[in-house]
Amino acid sequence: ERGFYQRGGMDKNNQSSVSEFLLLGLSEKPEQQPLLFGIFLAMYLATVVGNLLIVLAIGSDPHLHTPMYFFLANLSFADACFSSTTVPKMLVNIQTHGQTIPYGGCLAQMHFFMMFGALDDFLLGVMAYDRYVAICRPLHYSTLMSPLVCLLLLAACWLLTNLAALVHTLFMARLSFCAANAIRHFFCDVVPLLQLSCSDTSTNQIALFTVGSVILTGPLFLIILSYACIVSTVLRVPSTSGRQKAFSTCGSHLTVVFLFYGAAVGVYLCPPSSQSEGKDRVAAVFYTVVTPMLNPFIYSLRNKDMKTALRRLLT
Repeated sequence: ERGFYQRGGMDKNNQSSVSEFLLLGLSEKPEQQPLLFGIFLAMYLATVVGNLLIVLAIGSDPHLHTPMYFFLANLSFADACFSSTTVPKMLVNIQTHGQTIPYGGCLAQMHFFMMFGALDDFLLGVMAYDRYVAICRPLHYSTLMSPLVCLLLLAACWLLTNLAALVHTLFMARLSFCAANAIRHFFCDVVPLLQLSCSDTSTNQIALFTVGSVILTGPLFLIILSYACIVSTVLRVPSTSGRQKAFSTCGSHLTVVFLFYGAAVGVYLCPPSSQSEGKDRVAAVFYTVVTPMLNPFIYSLRNKDMKTALRRLLT
């Protein structure tokens, strides 16, 4: 574990090809491993079960076959996949007392992590647009959010997020990795991998900031613009009950947006030199494990239709 990040003194002509990486995890203290295993196993099971219940409840209830719940079901599916790209490998490593991940497996984990993370982001933006159309353009809702439009929006989300992840994966595959192969993280993230490379990573850094800015700020701009129009429209509603009803349909979505962006923006849009490794890992745990676990509770506890659908599904 010596010299993980001291690339400057390496002999560039004495490089060895790295066939695997070491994931050092959240803690290197053996006495903390059983506690971490129990906590993350419980959180992962809650994430998968909760999100799959949302998908099954929406799919089995004809009353929920609307654009809003269509995108919510896809968000829940993406959340389950998002956590599944990182947490199971960490649990296996803790249980087997191993830390290795093959080079190809590391790139694959990074690719799917970025893809499902960006898919979450895009779906939150599309859901904000859906709420804008429902509240600000109710007479045109059936046309602007027809089944065909919803499918096209979903296809665009999948296509754009796959392309963004592919760009980072291809750029990472062209880098050389020397003797240092220990990643101070619990999964293969872009920034820790760039810090291990003994190649020139300036192109990767530019791509990370550029693509990351578009992926994060694009949907965020759509969300802000949508809710600015929603607030402007709702404030013109004369009755208090009407305003409350309109805002209640947006509360769950806004809560998830704040949780997701609060951690993701800090990790991927701030310069790496201004962050500590510990803060990165805590933020990563928050938006890869905690937020996907909380989403089903946020949407089901604040939504009467979801409560009814879940009750029917479970009984």
